[in-house]
Amino acid sequence: MARIPGPPGGPPQIDIALRRSAQARRISLRVSGLDGQVTLTLPPRVRESEGLAFARSRAEWIAAALARVPQAARVAPGALLPVEGIARPIVQGPARGAVRLSADGLIVPGDPAQTGVRVATFLRVLARSRIESSVARHTATLGRRHSGITLRDTRSRWGSCTAAGGLMFSWRLIMAPPEVLDYVAAHEVAHLAEMNHSPRYWAVVSGLLPGYEAPRRWLKTHGSALHGWRFQD
Repeated sequence: MARIPGPPGGPPQIDIALRRSAQARRISLRVSGLDGQVTLTLPPRVRESEGLAFARSRAEWIAAALARVPQAARVAPGALLPVEGIARPIVQGPARGAVRLSADGLIVPGDPAQTGVRVATFLRVLARSRIESSVARHTATLGRRHSGITLRDTRSRWGSCTAAGGLMFSWRLIMAPPEVLDYVAAHEVAHLAEMNHSPRYWAVVSGLLPGYEAPRRWLKTHGSALHGWRFQD
């Protein structure tokens, strides 16, 4: 991680993540539209000082890009957090007990300062339950087996499938409507039969989940908002 001065009228300092890539042919800058992380990618033989000089020359562009990134929503008592597509108020619960869903919202006992961490743990458990159920249904339909399911907090993709049949999903899918989570499960299970995105692959997806186009559109339109929730300071 490095830091450069911000431009006049912008942030006083800008934090930059440094990355080297054997495939890079030139210095490049990227500002994530999800969390505002600034990444400076350097080709193998370019000095770090040269890369930072390039970043300083683009400080105004970086500041403008950062200004367009939506402010993260903090998970805390009183916030309205989407769970399975429904905005649920986070309610401070008693001193002890487990996080639970009720008619009143998402009840989170204990220290309010730990609300985000406790909610994230609850969502991961709920996500695994829902994803495992969807994957089991789709693999049974397809007649294929997977080698395991991993949950991560990924930024670049909602799911993936390895050549060995390992399935990975973002646990933040539990915040989306159930049909969206089910679509991503079908999308990745379909790769067990077709490790590509050819017309044959999409025919497999359609066979597993007719009408998959609607939840796919939802994810493209609203998915970035799920990354806007911050569970830890």
